[in-house]
Amino acid sequence: MINILVTGGAGFIPSCLTDKLAENPNYNIVAVDNFLTGHPLKITKSQYDNYQFIEGDCNNYEQMKAIFDATKFDYVFHYAAVVGVKRTTDHPLSVLEDIEGLNHIFKLSAETKVKRIFFSSSSEVYGEPVELPQRELTTPLNSKLPYAIVKNLGEAYCRSYFQAYNLEYTIFRFFNTYGPKQSPDFVMSKFIKQALSHKDITIYGDGSQTRTFCHVDDNIDACITAFEENKFINDVVNVGNDKETTILDLAKSVIKQTESKSKIVFLPPLKEGDMTRRQPCAENVRSLLNREFLSLDEGMKRVIASPLYRELNNL
Repeated sequence: MINILVTGGAGFIPSCLTDKLAENPNYNIVAVDNFLTGHPLKITKSQYDNYQFIEGDCNNYEQMKAIFDATKFDYVFHYAAVVGVKRTTDHPLSVLEDIEGLNHIFKLSAETKVKRIFFSSSSEVYGEPVELPQRELTTPLNSKLPYAIVKNLGEAYCRSYFQAYNLEYTIFRFFNTYGPKQSPDFVMSKFIKQALSHKDITIYGDGSQTRTFCHVDDNIDACITAFEENKFINDVVNVGNDKETTILDLAKSVIKQTESKSKIVFLPPLKEGDMTRRQPCAENVRSLLNREFLSLDEGMKRVIASPLYRELNNL
């Protein structure tokens, strides 16, 4: 049996990860979350005998040490974090507290001889685009936002602990992943909720800013392939679709998909954090998927049709 720890297990992407991992009876999965931004409905169902959820806080060393002492973990997916552009810019000190969690998880992983740690970084580390597409090893990381700085620091932990303790790592830089379990304060989920309620769809600025949207199934398939096939060891990989979409076009597509009566309303631009463009170099993630990305239209249809999405958003 392979023992796996997933932090942030009541959050969007990590709960989808544990959903998939739990399908393999050879894995014993322990998920941890403090419910700061997670939700009980997102937790992997207890139908799996090889899955356990523990309420705990990565920033609490004694709690995490007890979890590491109870199970000898072979692999750790450290996905727990305070997330969301507006939340992290409004509450920067809560983001900086995640540094405690980084220190605890890496220290305990090294001490207990974890074989490999998988760290969820973010496209935010690139800041405003210096070049497009944004490449893992050559594009400068120039964001000054606390969230991005902490993610960049997490990447530094990966490299430093490998150098000092030979703790192997893989860094995933996530680009705008969406799906039924995504929190309603992220753009895709927010637009769909507004459209299904026939409320105004609100856009910061003029909507010309671009993003690339990656369905969570593509994200999870790529990350599990990297794990199971030992790809990108001691390396970093962008995990995201490379097709750019303006926020205005996204809003129009959501209205069309939902046959909504919503109107598009423009709000003043955010003071910081709303980068003008995002586009990853997707060569590495394509090699993990070995197929095309799910189209934006198909991905939106899956979210709109999801009973869980509607339950999470009180629709």
